Amino acid sequence: MARLSAENRQKAEAIVAVYPERRSALIPLCHLAQAQDGYLTEEAMEDVAELCGVSAAEVRGTASFYDMLHTEPVGKYVIAVCTNIACMLAGAYEVLGHAEERLGIHSGQTTPDGLFTIEEAECLAGCDKAVCVQVNHRFFGPVDEEGFDRLVEDLAEGRLEGTVPSHGVLCRVERTVGLPAREPQAATGSAAAAPAPARQARRGGTS
Repeated sequence: MARLSAENRQKAEAIVAVYPERRSALIPLCHLAQAQDGYLTEEAMEDVAELCGVSAAEVRGTASFYDMLHTEPVGKYVIAVCTNIACMLAGAYEVLGHAEERLGIHSGQTTPDGLFTIEEAECLAGCDKAVCVQVNHRFFGPVDEEGFDRLVEDLAEGRLEGTVPSHGVLCRVERTVGLPAREPQAATGSAAAAPAPARQARRGGTS
């Protein structure tokens, strides 16, 4: 499905309602659309633009800026191998080269069966687990060449479905709270307005 489904359209409206300005929901809506199709289709970006009150070009410009968002089809599993200094010293380029040979593709490409995409990452902030690898933004490491083979086999056989959902699913915990609005209170006498209510806890991260 290219456009947002009826269910995701409803979720999108709920996300928009969290923000004081509709355009502030642009990135969360991009993630919602990407979770639906695995990448951002042109039609979904038009839906996001309509919901946020911006142009489709602005949605595309935003999406193309962030590595976590894709405007072209990618594999079910997007594997990012970190090659920054800590991982490089631990053998990242050897792991990346092995990954390309193992899957028969180069970095930035997708296997013919649509299962895997390989990416070279600048830094995944997992230096204590070098060589660090991400699969759909879930961390694995340290990973060597043999470990990469095991990871690919586990993914292909579905043994990690409880840990790694299809690409685009950033979080499987649905957000239910935001910043509640409140009516302004006028001060009486010298007393100041009552303090703003405490910010509700946000549920975030990947799951």
